[in-house]
Amino acid sequence: MDITTTYLGFKLRSPLVVGASPLGDSVDNLKKMEDCGAAAVVLHSLFEEQLRLEQYELHHHLTHGTESYPEALSYFPEPQELLVGPEAYLKHISEAKKAVKMPVIASLNGSTLGGWTSYAKKMEEAGADAIELNIYYIPTDLNLPGSVVEQTYIDILKAVKSVVKIPVAVKLSPFFSNMANMAKRLVDAGADGLVLFNRFYQPDIDLEQLEVVPNILLSTPMAMRLPLRWIAILYGRLNTCFAATSGIHKGTDVIKMIMAGADVTMLCSVLMRHGIEHIAVIEREMIQWMEEHEYESVSQMKGSMSQKSCPDPAAFERAQYMRALATTKSL
Repeated sequence: MDITTTYLGFKLRSPLVVGASPLGDSVDNLKKMEDCGAAAVVLHSLFEEQLRLEQYELHHHLTHGTESYPEALSYFPEPQELLVGPEAYLKHISEAKKAVKMPVIASLNGSTLGGWTSYAKKMEEAGADAIELNIYYIPTDLNLPGSVVEQTYIDILKAVKSVVKIPVAVKLSPFFSNMANMAKRLVDAGADGLVLFNRFYQPDIDLEQLEVVPNILLSTPMAMRLPLRWIAILYGRLNTCFAATSGIHKGTDVIKMIMAGADVTMLCSVLMRHGIEHIAVIEREMIQWMEEHEYESVSQMKGSMSQKSCPDPAAFERAQYMRALATTKSL
């Protein structure tokens, strides 16, 4: 049974990659991931805000001027809640590379164009095998046109690509007027891979304290439907790698994503729930399904259920939409 795959130019032992999460903060955890079958790991993100403020006293800049508006403090994390700073992040990359043989992918998170993107070079120098560029951007300016938002993504990618030689994958949201065109523009601008999709964390309201509070919910299997659809649409039409993320909890979820056209699948929420050891469980489930259905390799399955062979993907989607409605009526 050949479960190997390739992603960002690396030949991986399987499609099972550990996505960015706090689990990757410990070198011991990284070793455990590799022992349990992880093919690669994405480290947690280093944020644009951390890089912009590294030369200042962070607490001063988060609290300065808020004594008259104490409620404003609730919008910012306390300094001790932030993840490790830039220098510690680089050290973590270096230590990770010494500890494991699997590719270590650094993650750079931002939303605006600026000098912070040059930090990608330091990640490369620290030993990162690739960079996942996580563009987390929620535009709220009523006068900001969508074309400007899209160009910001392109400009950030080009800025990072200009300073590194290692592969760069872009993790993005699906919220574009034409997702297919945006994907093409990113690939044309140099993206070596697309990670579909970013999950925006939605705020909640504490009715007792009357505060806006974070509410982080781990993904459910239903979340995989969106990346499944778009990877199936884009596979074979763009010369790039695809990583599926969100809602991948079982071996059969991995199979579906590979059949849609994904090169790898990112595991995060399922490991937060069940532990790093669950990587091996998912691999066994995947292999068992392949054996039962007489598949000899992952490459044999890849893209077999994509829309590549459909002459009009839009018509295909309309047909599926009408079929879904008809099925609902019969319930």
